[in-house]
Amino acid sequence: MVPFTRCSPAPLPYSCHAAPRSPLSPDRIAVVIPALNEALRIREVVAGALLHSPNVIVVDDGSDDGTPELVADMPVTLLRHARRLGKGAALRDGFAEALRRGHAAVVTLDGDGQHDPADIPRLLAAGNRHPGWIVIGARLRRRERQPLHRQLANAFGDWGIAWGTGYQVVDSQSGQRLYPAEACRLACAGIPGEDFVFEAQLLMSAAQQLGMHCVSVPIEARYSLVHGAPKLRPSHFRPLRDLWRITSHIVVQCLRRGGLAQVHRSVRAHPPVIDDPDAHPAAATPADALR
Repeated sequence: MVPFTRCSPAPLPYSCHAAPRSPLSPDRIAVVIPALNEALRIREVVAGALLHSPNVIVVDDGSDDGTPELVADMPVTLLRHARRLGKGAALRDGFAEALRRGHAAVVTLDGDGQHDPADIPRLLAAGNRHPGWIVIGARLRRRERQPLHRQLANAFGDWGIAWGTGYQVVDSQSGQRLYPAEACRLACAGIPGEDFVFEAQLLMSAAQQLGMHCVSVPIEARYSLVHGAPKLRPSHFRPLRDLWRITSHIVVQCLRRGGLAQVHRSVRAHPPVIDDPDAHPAAATPADALR
């Protein structure tokens, strides 16, 4: 079980002093769904997202299985890439559209059905308890469904990400997140890394440049059957290949920044923050108490 922390024992190397914010609500956020050959589940995912926000943006990354046609009649914004550009490019385009429309935050969901749109209100609630933080839907519930190699890969990825953020993160590989508008602007301004490296880099850049923290909200890991229906399509994430890309990317960045001893002390001093008021009523502690 991942340890829960209510408060940081020492200040983070970067501090974010945000002005008071209006609470997030379904109409103030956008749900961005990057999609590549998601014909099996995309309509179900989009329909679920629309139950929790009227602002759904689907970014088709050059699918050739009819994915965009399956949502063309739905009340969503559909962006299309003529060819595959990668998940990073799809997220950037979705963020840019959300910012253009003036949304205060973006929730991201994968289009394969792995993430349950019903968890969107829980991410919003955590975002309001931790204003200005990135919220990660951490696959901590029913982890027995998660293949062992994925659990090991996620643990290794979390260890690596911590060296880039200066604090520990739970399930840094999860694509179900809530990003404040500031993080979306940073992503659109240009940060290094593409595909799955992009999501890792965004956590690190947000910490380094914006002083932005991360909080994890436990969600269910959905790897086998969904509502008794056929299995999900194979993940586009390849643990060995993509973790190598992410890890080597992080190592290069850390070596360039230097100060590894200081980063190591910071990581050890800042365990992950988990927001799970259902299991831990104290977990709903507002972010001000954690600074």
